[in-house]
Amino acid sequence: MPSAYIIANVNVTNPPQYEEYKRLSSIAMKAHGAEVCVRGGATEVLEGDWSPDRVVLLKFPSVAQARAFYDSPEYQAAKKAREGIAVMRMVMIEGV
Repeated sequence: MPSAYIIANVNVTNPPQYEEYKRLSSIAMKAHGAEVCVRGGATEVLEGDWSPDRVVLLKFPSVAQARAFYDSPEYQAAKKAREGIAVMRMVMIEGV
């Protein structure tokens, strides 16, 4: 069974309120077996013109667990808390 990754690029427009999203999304990550590989941190563009904002990289044991995380009531609560305070771009990628 291949692992899965969720990669997100987040443009945070209200950092103090974003803390609640982080708290709620952490609950969802823990509940669904996410391994947090990257959560913010400095970035350096090596090629191309992508200038990411805040990058998050999560690893899951399977595509099903990554999907369960995203669809979970816990993460839906986090999404609601994020409305109007951040722009999220997120993809799920099947691993090897």
